[in-house]
Amino acid sequence: MKKIIFTGLMIMSLAALIAGCSSDEKGSGEASKDETITFGVTPWTSTVPPTKIAVLILEDMGYKVEETKTDVGGVFMGLSRGDVDVFMDAWLPMHQVHLHKFKGSVEDTAVSYPEAKTGWVVPTYMKDVNKISDLKGKEAEFNNEMLGIEEGASATKESDEIIKAYDLDMKQVNSSEGGMIAEAARLMSQEKTVVFYGWRPHTMFNKYDLKVLENDQGFFGASSVHVITNKDLKEKAPEAYEFLSNWNISIDEVEKMIVEIEENGKDPEKVAREWIENNPDKVKKMKGE
Repeated sequence: MKKIIFTGLMIMSLAALIAGCSSDEKGSGEASKDETITFGVTPWTSTVPPTKIAVLILEDMGYKVEETKTDVGGVFMGLSRGDVDVFMDAWLPMHQVHLHKFKGSVEDTAVSYPEAKTGWVVPTYMKDVNKISDLKGKEAEFNNEMLGIEEGASATKESDEIIKAYDLDMKQVNSSEGGMIAEAARLMSQEKTVVFYGWRPHTMFNKYDLKVLENDQGFFGASSVHVITNKDLKEKAPEAYEFLSNWNISIDEVEKMIVEIEENGKDPEKVAREWIENNPDKVKKMKGE
């Protein structure tokens, strides 16, 4: 009888130990993965590849992930409120105004890639236009228009400031990224004059011969693309935060993926998965393994 009682106590103790270990393990890792991580996604082609890669890796790590599409102002507002956890495509210093506005509730977490070109661009066949100041006196040749992206974007505001600073008799015509590129492409197909907002990474620099106009007043300049997170993500999902804090990718890789998606019609998720499979060492390093 004593042997039976002793054996029973041993089994109960072992069960309690296993249950305790399981509870501890869940508390240290699994509990955080019950949280849903939400990515903010702007309507820019440069946002898609990094976002899709990060989403797939986090899903592979066991997280639930969602994507919310909105403009950049909406993304930063969501980050500040905790409705959005991650934004993979913040352009600094252009978006620094948002970081200042929501200081204390958002965090600059990692540099995705440095030295991304951005600014006003023209086709290279426009030999006599190499600087923004070269546009002065030629505004009528452009129908007094500069083509820009959606209203409310930081680049749109900066383009308006350029028009004032250089005293150009031009107005900015705003559209979606696709609409702007379509109109610029139409004009370039006829070798007409056109000036519009451009940036890398983007297929426009692969598809057309373009040059970024120089300026002597410090507009745009070299940008670096950053990962921005809500300040609470570190506590909410520590493993996800560690991965995102180690994130980096080259601008050439991003541009190559954009071409695959936009020009070759490949599924963005498939393109992202191929990048993950082709870069196992880099993925492990970003995950801290």
